[in-house]
Amino acid sequence: MNCAIFSHSWSILRNLVYALLRPVAIVLLSFGQAGAQTNSLAANASPEGQELPVHRIPNLGRGAEFYFSPDGTHIIGNAQREGDTGFRVYTLKIDGTDIRRIEDKGDDACSFYFPDGKRIIWTSTKDHPELAKSNYSNPTDYPQGAELYTSNLDGSDVKRLTNNTVYDAEVSVAPNGQWILFGSQRSGKMELWKMKPDGSDPVQITHLDGWEPGGAFIFADNKTIIFRAWRTADSLAKKHPLPMTLFTIQEDGTGLKPLTHDDGTNWSPFPAPDGHHYVFVKVLPPNNYEIFLGDLKSDQQVRLTYNDAFDGYPSISPDGHWLVFTSTRDSAPGAPATGVYLEDISSLHIGPH
Repeated sequence: MNCAIFSHSWSILRNLVYALLRPVAIVLLSFGQAGAQTNSLAANASPEGQELPVHRIPNLGRGAEFYFSPDGTHIIGNAQREGDTGFRVYTLKIDGTDIRRIEDKGDDACSFYFPDGKRIIWTSTKDHPELAKSNYSNPTDYPQGAELYTSNLDGSDVKRLTNNTVYDAEVSVAPNGQWILFGSQRSGKMELWKMKPDGSDPVQITHLDGWEPGGAFIFADNKTIIFRAWRTADSLAKKHPLPMTLFTIQEDGTGLKPLTHDDGTNWSPFPAPDGHHYVFVKVLPPNNYEIFLGDLKSDQQVRLTYNDAFDGYPSISPDGHWLVFTSTRDSAPGAPATGVYLEDISSLHIGPH
């Protein structure tokens, strides 16, 4: 899903440590005109050590990995509310009202809106109860039989798009609505794929021998994909923490380019509506997940969150006004639980141009 690796509980967050943690230094470099623009962004952010205004979305409870509707009034993602046996896909208004559960079977994960605002796409194991229960947060144990579905906003008129017993998840939709981007193990390992909105004509985008790509999203040009990947050998060796790199690639599989060049954990990218900025998660010493803003035109990075808790799964509203993210910052001592938060990033001026 952004869709990226999903956090069900604090024990699963500890599994994330295996897959995601890597202390890194903050690198701030200036490169000509592009660097000057990022410096301007830094000037519009809060002073070092402070955040732009942040508030928690009420009423939702434990949640993670949410994405905005095309009009920016609603979000979709996963939560576990009273009566839920696991995490389910929910939609709600950004003020915490109009909460709707989409379905009630299996284990749910990555979800996204279609750009017309009329349908949604989501991941579930609901049609494979015969397969062993696995873990969306453990890259060595992804749920086999995770399938992709579309439905109306209220969960009606469900249409199944994939039909196999491997992992199909980490889904997003091109801004023009003409194709779906997702991660799949159908080739024998994790790769990025695309297909038409009705599930037809699946095409493999990446062929990254020695790498495990995922968590991919599409920029406003409908061609440029941003994703994270780790080396297969590092994962098999159970390197702790696991290095991760951000890349871009074109939807036809050409133009692969690394965006990050350190040996740390760079994870959970999401494109800004201006077409060249993006948010992502960097893990700082001593295992501190923080959200940063990056730029395709330079190597500069602007820090957006300042909290010792877990801050992750960032995404940006279509108008560039809000950052929605997951955090454990308001958890009770000794009992960390994820909540969903909004940060007012309107001062950064990264909305559509």
